[in-house]
Amino acid sequence: MALEHGGRAGEGLSIVFVDDPELAAMHAEWLDDPTPTDVISFDLGAEDGGPMGELYVSTERARAVASRRGLDIVREHLLYVVHGALHLCGHDDHEPRERARMRRAERVVLARLAAPRRK
Repeated sequence: MALEHGGRAGEGLSIVFVDDPELAAMHAEWLDDPTPTDVISFDLGAEDGGPMGELYVSTERARAVASRRGLDIVREHLLYVVHGALHLCGHDDHEPRERARMRRAERVVLARLAAPRRK
């Protein structure tokens, strides 16, 4: 749904669930930022029929955030997947305006998926 919303329907994704230290190491290596994060997206270009992108999702971050906010952990994981997929579709969240656009897109996609909000 996120890829469809972003204009890349029919594309494939590879999703890898990792722990915080592994994702923080990737964040440092690939984005020169050693801080923990929830998801990192890599655009692979979908060459040779392979996936167009890879998402690395922190299971520890999803668990901690969901617990702290009283949210459903599956929804939190799904939010990270949607967020990463939207990045691959050109959404960004560095500037306030871009972040607002990203949040609107996340809400639309999660609503279409009927993702549970609370535990």
